[in-house]
Amino acid sequence: MREYPFELTLCAHLEATEEAIVARQIGGGVRAPANRVLDVVCVEPGPAMADRAGLTPETIPDAAIESEVGVGRARDPVEAIDASPEHARRVAERAVEIGFFERAVGGGVRRVARYPDDWFERIVAVENKPDLGDPGDLELQLRKDAALALADEVALATESYVTGAHLNRIPDSVGVWRFHPETGEREEIREATPLSADESGVEILSEHPLRTDVALVSAAEKARRRRRMAEVAYGKGWRPDAFPACAEAESVEREGSAGLPYCAWKGRFVNPATCGPDCPGHDPADPPETDHDEARDGRTPWVADPEGKARRQSGLDRFG
Repeated sequence: MREYPFELTLCAHLEATEEAIVARQIGGGVRAPANRVLDVVCVEPGPAMADRAGLTPETIPDAAIESEVGVGRARDPVEAIDASPEHARRVAERAVEIGFFERAVGGGVRRVARYPDDWFERIVAVENKPDLGDPGDLELQLRKDAALALADEVALATESYVTGAHLNRIPDSVGVWRFHPETGEREEIREATPLSADESGVEILSEHPLRTDVALVSAAEKARRRRRMAEVAYGKGWRPDAFPACAEAESVEREGSAGLPYCAWKGRFVNPATCGPDCPGHDPADPPETDHDEARDGRTPWVADPEGKARRQSGLDRFG
């Protein structure tokens, strides 16, 4: 199976079987965020999950979380957000728009509630490689994940039969799953070893024939990045943003999870980003109707329309 449909099917399976926020394509680097992109991330809820879900369904900007804007006296965002004045205003506007900040009478902003730092606990990263006969950079990618240890556990998901030779080529700490997309069966070939996510790590930046470039990453830097990963996963989820504008495209369910893009002409799930007029089966039409919020709400701890704290606002004036 191609990697994209394999990844979507695995996400639907994880959403159906795990009590976690499931998301795709999350940055997994610290010093070089684009250095590593994690295929799938599962964010397991912590004791304050309900408090986080009650704030907003969107990703809260890091700068807003770390700002000196509190829940009491209103503050000028330029003074309270550690950024250039223009960027501070943009951060404040976004935080107001999603309901994390509110504008106060007379100017300034304040939080609608305190940010719950303990809303998530473990993060599990999953690398997808349906065909181990074509591993690509799999070994290096998994060594990066194990050395940096941003996730509490790392697993490899594949459809291939797993041999001892395969296991010997990847870090011992990485768990291995054999996943069958057609049946939804997941077999644990090797259990993952917990990583030291709360300690310092080593980020592998690049490898050359005679050297490996690395960066030491502190526990505090990792903690900040983990929160960012969890926030992006919370707001993003795993479903594609848009569906193909084609009569052959359908929005279907897998394991009870709706919102998967299926092509009747190809007979498989497809990546909407690669669909278009160049496809021989393309038949121009409006994209199929799908409600991602409705498909996601209630299947995980994510809440589409929280009551109480979050108050969305539109048509905001720019902060002066």
